[in-house]
Amino acid sequence: MSFRIPAFLAVVISTSWLSIFGSTNQPTLPAVQAPEQEKMFEGLGNHHRRISTKSDATQAYFNQALTWAFAFNHEEAIRSLVKAAEKDPSCPMTWWGIAYCEGPNYNSPLTPERSKAAFYAVQNALGRIENASAVERALIEALSKRYTFPAAEDRKPLDQAYAAAMNEVWKAFPEDADVGTLYAESLMMLRPWELYTTDGQPVEDTDKIVSTLESVLALQPDHPGANHLYIHAMEPSRTPEKALKAAHALDDLIPASGHLLHMPSHIYVRTGLWDEAIEQNLKALKADQKYLELSPEQGMQYVYMIHNTHMLAYAAMMSGREKQAMSAARHMWEQTPDAVIASIGPVFDRWMCSVYDVQKRFGRWDEIIAEPAPPTNLPVTTAIWRAHRAIAYAAKKDFENAEIEYTKFRVARSEIPMATLEMGGMDDRFLQVSDLFIRGEIALQKGKWELATDLLKDAAAIESTLDYGEPPQWLQPIRHTLGAVYLATHQYVQAEQCYREDLEKWPNNGWSLLGLSKALRGLGKTQAADETLAKFNQNWEKADSPLSTSCKCLKLE
Repeated sequence: MSFRIPAFLAVVISTSWLSIFGSTNQPTLPAVQAPEQEKMFEGLGNHHRRISTKSDATQAYFNQALTWAFAFNHEEAIRSLVKAAEKDPSCPMTWWGIAYCEGPNYNSPLTPERSKAAFYAVQNALGRIENASAVERALIEALSKRYTFPAAEDRKPLDQAYAAAMNEVWKAFPEDADVGTLYAESLMMLRPWELYTTDGQPVEDTDKIVSTLESVLALQPDHPGANHLYIHAMEPSRTPEKALKAAHALDDLIPASGHLLHMPSHIYVRTGLWDEAIEQNLKALKADQKYLELSPEQGMQYVYMIHNTHMLAYAAMMSGREKQAMSAARHMWEQTPDAVIASIGPVFDRWMCSVYDVQKRFGRWDEIIAEPAPPTNLPVTTAIWRAHRAIAYAAKKDFENAEIEYTKFRVARSEIPMATLEMGGMDDRFLQVSDLFIRGEIALQKGKWELATDLLKDAAAIESTLDYGEPPQWLQPIRHTLGAVYLATHQYVQAEQCYREDLEKWPNNGWSLLGLSKALRGLGKTQAADETLAKFNQNWEKADSPLSTSCKCLKLE
């Protein structure tokens, strides 16, 4: 999930137990925050790590917490760890776990409040270090290098110090899969979501991250954390298929975690396994619903739940399952409380456009126009709502209203705070693509083919430079429309190239397979056209209706 929770929103992860601490020299057990009742979750798999405790309950809670942490549910992990600490106040690893979970993670930076909580927790671990084994002592001492109090304004030296310390721990304990996983993550945290350039080239340390995780998976192929991180480490690369084994390992490994059930779809959409991507996110939705019933007080986890639904909508769109795509897009709104939208809406603002994306994808122009305005605190969604209305009016040849909506889109775009775009992992290029696409759609509906081609080519070029995301920032690739324009104007060479470029990025998507078959037939490459059409039919067999064009804005025979 390519987004970065801004500091003022990331505070939702932090717990309230910190307020009861005394001095750092006298670590104390929190008197609050532990669940009133025992809460052991089913479906968390078999991963375990033996820690220095004589309490079976503490061990069980720690195992549960570690799996939740590997699943990026740090809030639930902390709740279990506080309960573990209550059961055995002398255990150092429960405090190590709290300090680790309060720290920064791949999708969330560190806030001052969480930094303070992490610092105090690691002091509690250090205060009990005489009870730790050798590897536990090494982990605690390494983690202590990650935090200061007061919180440092520049965290980079601390993150580097922690990664360097974890490197030494990994060298000392090379057979410990958890240690290897934590070391790889410490390197990933030096540049989260920036492990590759835009064109998929690895940056500094990325190869080391990949090789470390591969070593871990050789030790323990079913390690939930290593498989999770390996998918993240490979999905933006030029060889995402290398993570297929990790994806399959996570398919049903931790059925209680919607996020881990969802994670294989990051690789499945990159490798053209659209049915598998849909299946995993359907599982994730069921797990999310069950989890909310068991643990209804959530913050950050709503972001992951919306993300699961967003990915489902995208995968269904790309394989022609309109009803399923729309159901998922609507569910994004239905499952998210208004209070969550009000508090952390900017983080997933862009994702909430999915309803309009599905309607545009399947040519539901009247439905787009009838759709009510989104909440005003979602400015990106509001701008895209305007953009899709302009496209819908253009498709209906109502150019006066198309121009009116385009003007309103530009106003809405200008009013979006840059900070809001950054929260969603975007910049203004995303909206620049939309601007060009609207103008391209109006031009093509007016039969101004050359102008439409130029505008759509510019939009596709910018789309290719957008930061990696899963799903991508644009749920309907611009090349699907550009390719249709090439076909409509009998530019078959250009159409073939356009569709092949799209299929290289999103293999086996039916829209481009159909377009490519038409381009090949137009070039007289009959055998290749037939083979591509057969591949399209195979990938479209579960779609809701037949397809005759790669973009519903243009009818092609």
